[in-house]
Amino acid sequence: MYLALYRKWRPATFDDVISQSHITTTLKNQISQNKTAHAYLFTGSRGTGKTTCAKIFAKAINCTNPQNGNPCLECRVCEGLENGSITDVVEIDAASNNGVDDIRELRERAHFTPAFCSYRVYIIDEVHMLTTQAFNALLKIMEEPPPHVKFVLATTEAHKVPVTILSRCQRFDFKRIKVEDSVERLLQIANAEGAQLEHGAAELIARLSDGAMRDAISLLDQTMSVTNDITVDAVTQSVGIAGREYLFSLADCIQRQDSAAAMEIIDELYQGSKDLQRLCEELIEHFRSLMLIKSIGNVDEFLESLSYEKEEIENQAQGFSMGGILRCLSLLQQCNDRIAHSSGKRIELEMCLIKLCTPEVDDNQDALLSRIEKLESQLREFVGGGSPPSIRSDEMQVALPKKEERQAEAVQSIKQEKEQERHKDSPPKQKIDEKNSPPKQEIDEQAEQLSPVREWPQIMAELGKRAPHLKGVLEDSIAFTHGEVIYVDSPNAMFGMLIKKDGNAKYLIDAVRQSLGREYRIRLRKSKPKVEKTQENLIDKLLENASNAGIEVEK
Repeated sequence: MYLALYRKWRPATFDDVISQSHITTTLKNQISQNKTAHAYLFTGSRGTGKTTCAKIFAKAINCTNPQNGNPCLECRVCEGLENGSITDVVEIDAASNNGVDDIRELRERAHFTPAFCSYRVYIIDEVHMLTTQAFNALLKIMEEPPPHVKFVLATTEAHKVPVTILSRCQRFDFKRIKVEDSVERLLQIANAEGAQLEHGAAELIARLSDGAMRDAISLLDQTMSVTNDITVDAVTQSVGIAGREYLFSLADCIQRQDSAAAMEIIDELYQGSKDLQRLCEELIEHFRSLMLIKSIGNVDEFLESLSYEKEEIENQAQGFSMGGILRCLSLLQQCNDRIAHSSGKRIELEMCLIKLCTPEVDDNQDALLSRIEKLESQLREFVGGGSPPSIRSDEMQVALPKKEERQAEAVQSIKQEKEQERHKDSPPKQKIDEKNSPPKQEIDEQAEQLSPVREWPQIMAELGKRAPHLKGVLEDSIAFTHGEVIYVDSPNAMFGMLIKKDGNAKYLIDAVRQSLGREYRIRLRKSKPKVEKTQENLIDKLLENASNAGIEVEK
């Protein structure tokens, strides 16, 4: 019977586990010195070796002839645990056995001494899936476990495990498998299986697996079912992804602003049944590489691109400005969020690419700057590499709203609000008691105490984790504090509508509390739309400059 490669090549000892030496060394030392804990928590992303190390640990502490903390794999216990004839090591999938009755049954059986082993080991996979009642039941036996019982809890989401459970475990955090380690193991497996694996193909498989060794071996197994001569093309065809040349071609279309060519590429990929969401994710990774190269130059340790592509990526980065790259990343991220919940994945990606290729149809600030950069570039070429003839720095500054002006508007607005509140609280048809109400000068002084929230970028980052859709509409916002109130000044009208729906206000309040350490009330202000007029004036000015210089510019 055929055995899947990821099962056939599962590490049998700690020495076989890759990229986790900080964990395997500690466990081997504990076993060698007979100083093992009664409970462990293994956490990390999928395919990094959590369950594998738990099984090796269970064998090693019960092995009759351990080798420097590793199981010998030859004694009766090791063989029995491997073939399943010894049942003293129990593996539980908490995703399907997450009720309190399942844990109560575990507690009852745990008090019985093991039949063949020194320890009864319970491996609970995806432990975060247990219900609250099940965690409470588990806590009881973890507080006072029998001496012959040990627990190994594994999870991909440690933050969902109650603190009471965490405090009773030794925690080990598993890292993502390094690309170079994954490549080395894939080449070793392919060679042993009689397949010819190109180094570039191994790199591609390692990158696609996103740090999960199990996924990498499964991709190798999938490709080997098609051919034993494994090239980059064989991997892309087998996995059903767009070849890397499509990423460069699409990026070139964006750089040239050639939407027609981009649509042809998307149609070709769609007709070939390529996964368009996967393509969007790969485009995001591609532009991330361009961003890193553009910003910090030599970034070999940060890039996940294939080694033979780095020179091509560096050359392509020269054709983009940093602002253009960031705009591409922003739009692609938004598209990726929408495409996951859309039945029309193709049209979502096509709309995104048209926006990327034609900044004039996009009215946000990044698109405006992209159009300005294009005009400046044309002017520089015409005058022989010099600066644009009559575009001054003060003209560029009026294109964007000044925070000082918006702060002054906010101060004036608060003055008016407080004045209205002052009159509203006074009895009808009675003269206001000037002695008991705050004088106008005091109201003015209170309003002048309005202070910018310097931590606003940090609050926006925190909000992005909780509610990305709110962060998107607050992209150009500023905020001020006044007493117990934070005034949010946003030119985007959608924010006012979104914040009133489905408890969205709580996301912002929680983000503020997390960043500032206290709770504020939130009030909204909408900036006056006079900025758009100055932006239009600037575009008109640039077009006029280009026309005067004899350059034909499409409007």
